[in-house]
Amino acid sequence: MAVKQKKRRWSDEEKRSICFQTTAAGVSVAQVARRYAMNANLIFKWLRDERYMPEPDAPEEESGAVFMPVEVEAANSPRPVVASIPAGRIEIELPDGCRVSAEGGFDVDVLTRLLKGLSS
Repeated sequence: MAVKQKKRRWSDEEKRSICFQTTAAGVSVAQVARRYAMNANLIFKWLRDERYMPEPDAPEEESGAVFMPVEVEAANSPRPVVASIPAGRIEIELPDGCRVSAEGGFDVDVLTRLLKGLSS
């Protein structure tokens, strides 16, 4: 058996607020009705009533998100210079007979630390 829901009572201020929300750009009465889980026909009925009819010169409520104009200017600073690492091949034979070879670009400091770690 279906449970009958109680009839909701809307105050005059709530009715005015709901009717005012329908005046926002891009917002339909159906969207406002879904927001409040109510039938759009009830809002249309309120909109015909002078007590709840939104004033045409009433300021719009501010929404949370807005688009702002942005101007992109070219950067005056020069592009960062990327240090070029010379490409090549290095092969080192360690005292224990192991060979270490590095090919391509490599950092000398990193290679030095690696060799110190391997030789100890």
